[in-house]
Amino acid sequence: MPEATTAPPADRVLSIHVPPEAAGQRVDRIVADVSGLSRSYVQRLISAGGLTHRGRPLRSNATLLGGERLELVVPEPEPMELMPESIPLVVVYEDDDILVVDKPAGLVVHPAPGHPSGTLVHALLGRGTAYGGIAGVQRPGIVHRLDRDTSGLIMVAKHDAAQAGLMAQLKARRVKKTYQALVLGSVPAAVGRIEAPIGRDPKHRTRMAVVPDGRASVTGYRVRERFEGWTLLEVDLVTGRTHQIRVHLAAIGHPVAGDPVYGTGTSRRGPEGLARLFLHAWRLELAAPGDGHLIRATAPLPRELEAVVERLRVGRRTSPATGG
Repeated sequence: MPEATTAPPADRVLSIHVPPEAAGQRVDRIVADVSGLSRSYVQRLISAGGLTHRGRPLRSNATLLGGERLELVVPEPEPMELMPESIPLVVVYEDDDILVVDKPAGLVVHPAPGHPSGTLVHALLGRGTAYGGIAGVQRPGIVHRLDRDTSGLIMVAKHDAAQAGLMAQLKARRVKKTYQALVLGSVPAAVGRIEAPIGRDPKHRTRMAVVPDGRASVTGYRVRERFEGWTLLEVDLVTGRTHQIRVHLAAIGHPVAGDPVYGTGTSRRGPEGLARLFLHAWRLELAAPGDGHLIRATAPLPRELEAVVERLRVGRRTSPATGG
């Protein structure tokens, strides 16, 4: 008779409550959504027998009725094989639980195929600080990501409890993430909200797109400043899908300036002097994992983006008045 398997004391067991609205969905997607862990990592844990319902292991493609309570065993991280690197970091906020870092454009967040070194994770390890491990060995402390070409604020957890707490806040949409984006054209409404499901583009599998069977996605925006042919927006990321802001803004006909993936022609080139994607994670608001006090962090536009805005302002002052 096979022996029952029990998690060693060092392992963490996460309790996952399946929301009623998730009925009929694959369990690996539900667990990834609720826990904040990546879906690929959840699938590996499930394959190892780490997800159970009333003591019985589940498969990744299992579907549920909603309301169940599952248990997910998350192993203690393996010894870190990543090498610390001396990469300068701008730390905007720090306490005993978290860091908030202003990531420059071009810096990949964590190791991935094609990027085995020189990432934000390597830079964090270079500080000699301990980090949470529940997101996996390759992602110490990481609770969310920014695209490589997006600059701005990113949260990092210093221990497991902080990491779990931040993931829970993200899942509950209690972290307010505001970006600045320069987009093509004159956005008609001063304030708007985009609600459109996002999933893998069926024609280009390396891209995302608005698709009928995609995941519910919500983006809010406000016009910050108008220029000839361009609009500077403040964008609120309500949900956090891959490339969400870029996909949503392109879908309403106002792609982000300098976007080589979702832009075309003028938008891809951007205004004069732009040499990167004009998307910057400008402000973060969250509850401190320790005592719950409100943390507000901001990161001004990088100099290369501010220079583009100033050039557009000069052009607006020197061109004839328009009705826009």
